[in-house]
Amino acid sequence: MGWMKDETGLGRTAANYVPLTPLSFLTRAAQIWPDHLAVVYGAHRKTYAEYIERVTRLASALAGLGVSPGDVVATILPNIPAQAEAHFGVPACGAVLNTINTRLDPDTVAYILDHGEAKVVLVDPQFLPLLAEALERMDGSAPVIIEVPDDHAGVHAGGHYRTYEDLLDSGDPGFAWIMPEDEWESIALNYTSGTTGRPKGVVYHHRGAYLNAMGQVLSWRIVLHPVYLTIVPLFHCNGWCHTWMMPAVGGTVVCCRDITAKNIFDAIADEGATHFGGAPIVLNTLVNAPAAQRREFSHIVEVFTAGAPPAPATLAKIEPMGFNVTQVYGLTETYGPATESTWQAKWEHTKGDARAAVKARQGVAMPFMEHVTVWDEAGAEVACDGATKGEIVFRGNGVMKGYLKNPKATEEAFAGGYFHSGDIAVLHPDSYLQIADRAKDIIISGGENISSVEVESCLMGHDAVLLCAVVAKPDEKWGEVPCAFVELKDGHDATEADLIAYARQHLAGFKTPKKVVFQELPKTSTGKIQKFELRKIAREV
Repeated sequence: MGWMKDETGLGRTAANYVPLTPLSFLTRAAQIWPDHLAVVYGAHRKTYAEYIERVTRLASALAGLGVSPGDVVATILPNIPAQAEAHFGVPACGAVLNTINTRLDPDTVAYILDHGEAKVVLVDPQFLPLLAEALERMDGSAPVIIEVPDDHAGVHAGGHYRTYEDLLDSGDPGFAWIMPEDEWESIALNYTSGTTGRPKGVVYHHRGAYLNAMGQVLSWRIVLHPVYLTIVPLFHCNGWCHTWMMPAVGGTVVCCRDITAKNIFDAIADEGATHFGGAPIVLNTLVNAPAAQRREFSHIVEVFTAGAPPAPATLAKIEPMGFNVTQVYGLTETYGPATESTWQAKWEHTKGDARAAVKARQGVAMPFMEHVTVWDEAGAEVACDGATKGEIVFRGNGVMKGYLKNPKATEEAFAGGYFHSGDIAVLHPDSYLQIADRAKDIIISGGENISSVEVESCLMGHDAVLLCAVVAKPDEKWGEVPCAFVELKDGHDATEADLIAYARQHLAGFKTPKKVVFQELPKTSTGKIQKFELRKIAREV
């Protein structure tokens, strides 16, 4: 050890140790690039100087509403400037940001508002009916509602609630941000589509958000002043931390409310978008866009895709169009992307299916993850043979703090000193991992996770249903959709349309089965339903 034994006077001080937080990216950007475009959405074009003022006014106004450090502020918003501003303004008053999935059903939204104890909710007028129904179902005290009209999209204020711009006007542009005293303090709360029943509240800390945002700069090979198009919903793992990342590189965030081929091509051609993330369905949309919706552009657009591997045919068609696609993988519990299918020069000569096969792997750990691997049931790493299956596990600073108010689930998720993803994969000889089959009960539809257990529970509530099992059915547009196999009770009748309509009353639209098959369910000797048999049938239906 030598002199290391005596470290007198070498402790942490205010000079050499500052809690890491992505808030620091914005204060730095506003200082260096005050006149550079920070956020763009139609006529809304704000420089970094204007962006930080709006963020500061938001933080001040929230504090004025009684939001204290550690309180939760929720949003039910599409990808509009207010949602980007909330990523900085909410933590700048010491609060925790809870971006709620706009596609959820009222019952789940009510549960989230109760469980997270949101003090304030920022809501787009389009989702006011959803919120109103959720408020009726809440057990706890209702949050203060701030309406965020989107006049650019023709979604105007209803006049019943205070508006977002009015809230900002009440804020003090000189408000001193409440920076974290400890980087372990919570910055965000995200609810995962749990495989059983209620969603779990995933808590992020400032340190993880900072390191994830910084690490992805390396993974995405970003240089200064990228133009980032918001395709990934900002309610999904905080938009994969990309909104926090942009000020670090003096980037411009281009908001996209409605994800259409025309809007994406327009943003690339008119705003010069250089980067976006999205599920493979987005790539399909671009590949299949009619000529009238396409635009010419001369630069390469870098794309992070996740949720499911893009089909080889899609990759083969989209790359010549000017898109370089990198497969990434992660979960809500890992702040979004945590592995990357890092491209290597030795693969440059590969074409067609061989190229797609390399690109379709989920890859290796991103720089902020200490270790990502695949374990067998005994907790040992599987052989790097591309065939032996196991569970993907993560260790590193890009793993959540844990599940809110659920120490048991947190302890289980972190067993053995790694986060257990529940996803099944193989390791290739070059150490790149590839998902073999998703954790059995999860259906990934258009990048959204659907719990088959939740859909089954819903259908079992119908008077005519004796037994049901829900599996993924391959779908050209969405990747996968829920397919229900149902046994009816004796003397009861129900049609496919009946059950789909019933499910639609109780579940979000994307979770509703798109196909119902009436048949006896295959079972093991112990009566367990053999879902692998049903998956085979679903592929043929």
